Amino acid sequence: MTTSLVHVRDLKKSYGAMLAVDGVSFDIEAGETFALLGPNGAGKSTTIEILEGYRDRSGGEVSVLGSDPAHGGLAWKSQLGIVLQSSGASDNVTVLEQLKHFAGYYPRPRDVGAVIEAVGLGAKANTRLSKLSGGQRRRADVALGIIGRPKLLFLDEPTTGFDPEARRQFWDLVNQLKAEGTTILLTTHYLDEAATLADRAGIIVGGKLVDIGAIADIGGAEAKVPLVRWRQDGVTHVERTVEPAALAARLHAQHGGEVEALEITRPTLEDIYLDMVGSSRAGQGTVSGPLAGRQA
Repeated sequence: MTTSLVHVRDLKKSYGAMLAVDGVSFDIEAGETFALLGPNGAGKSTTIEILEGYRDRSGGEVSVLGSDPAHGGLAWKSQLGIVLQSSGASDNVTVLEQLKHFAGYYPRPRDVGAVIEAVGLGAKANTRLSKLSGGQRRRADVALGIIGRPKLLFLDEPTTGFDPEARRQFWDLVNQLKAEGTTILLTTHYLDEAATLADRAGIIVGGKLVDIGAIADIGGAEAKVPLVRWRQDGVTHVERTVEPAALAARLHAQHGGEVEALEITRPTLEDIYLDMVGSSRAGQGTVSGPLAGRQA
């Protein structure tokens, strides 16, 4: 018996002659946080809108919480939480009024006061939405997404406009939701956010899923080989090696002491992602090197 709450196989979406999503396949297991990453225009927003039931697909199979999202009814929708990139909520109501109103749509809503506190808006509960800052308004959007106690939560660029402290507080909230068993589909342009919150990630470029796996496995072993950088005669040199300390020692010996601008770094998820996106675009959606042969 599968534990997948989201099941996608060979998903396609075309707009006339343009294929925006081209054969994407993945699963999201119950209780995990899955990050769908990609540059603007890659097809990730279209994919998510299909999963949410907002957009029809052109081909492939999709199941979300056991139902085809194209035909999901009210009972199905009540199990979803959706935090869009922008909200259409009225500016003329307070945070408290908005949450109370939306809580009434769900069979088992969370406590309104507890949700307001959880998103850090306790001091703004009686403030109209029009008076909130951008970051505070984003927190109100998140509150709307979780008020219904969703089984599956879509977070689309949730921390846009947050300052660093607010982002860390939001991460704590997401980890709390994960601990409660909420399954989360996250999109973000902050790669450190994906690395911190997600169990697995899929990277979509040009409508194709070019890699998928646990965060620690994205890019394959070769992509994580340390980089040694140094400057010599005004020229910066970069070398990948599984023995960076040994290379550094040889450079010290060759230079008879300190090596200019010597540094050893291990590629982060952001480094791997940028390399992957660049090589995929150069190859018109194909992947070479450590990703070759990996299955989505």
